[in-house]
Amino acid sequence: MTNLELQKTANEVRKGIVTAVHAAKAGHPGGSLSAADIFTYLYFEELNIDPKNPKMENRDRFVLSKGHTAPGLYSALANRGFFPVEDLVTLRKLGSYLQGHPCMQSVPGVDMSSGSLGQGISVACGMALGAKMSNKDYRVYTLLGDGELEEGQVWEASMFAGHRKLDNLCVIVDNNGLQIDGSIDDVCSPNPIDKKFEAFNFHVVNLDDAHDFDKIRAAFKEARETKGMPTAIIAHSLKGKGVSFMEGSVDWHGKAPNDEEYAVAMADLERIGEALCQK
Repeated sequence: MTNLELQKTANEVRKGIVTAVHAAKAGHPGGSLSAADIFTYLYFEELNIDPKNPKMENRDRFVLSKGHTAPGLYSALANRGFFPVEDLVTLRKLGSYLQGHPCMQSVPGVDMSSGSLGQGISVACGMALGAKMSNKDYRVYTLLGDGELEEGQVWEASMFAGHRKLDNLCVIVDNNGLQIDGSIDDVCSPNPIDKKFEAFNFHVVNLDDAHDFDKIRAAFKEARETKGMPTAIIAHSLKGKGVSFMEGSVDWHGKAPNDEEYAVAMADLERIGEALCQK
């Protein structure tokens, strides 16, 4: 896809996020929106996947370690054709297959149930090692939140990945600087994130704008071309990206917009979409 096509798709993914969380009256819009461009690039450009055959043996694997941003993953999957976009409004509803955290038993395209912070990267390491031991050439990707890095299990997994030279593993950190209780710097700073991953024998890519598709493309290319060690992409992003009153606000980590706020949010995204159509 061209960058313009990716931008338009990411905007549709953002509309799906806002629509789903509003319909559920609960959920996590902020971190879903900050990672929307990463979700879009993964599912529309990077991953070797087939919506018609979600369990394809040699598919690339993706683990959403920060599982509370399931609205972002669901919207990307739906827009990619894994299930109907119309189903996004069933988020968190009783009986829906789209619950607050992704479930591999019920959601097409989900490779691992997740949501207990710190555990997703460990599972991704196991998948990557499994590929190596089975002589498979699929790659494994996992997305973490920067607040999630406060979990000790993240660094146990990183030590394992570096030791095992899992060059088929790509760890992405959605570094938006905010977690549920405030700034990561104030809560329990994981900085410098890049130096920590380097200390665990990772190749590190500092993606200084996680909303620029040229830079996103270059980061994932560098990860694919790195041999002999895993890669960590530190993706500097804006919490709530695309919705005026959510951008850079910790208040929108984990709450849903009311009807009036929903209307403003969708109008914001419609304007972005219209501007993209003029390009």
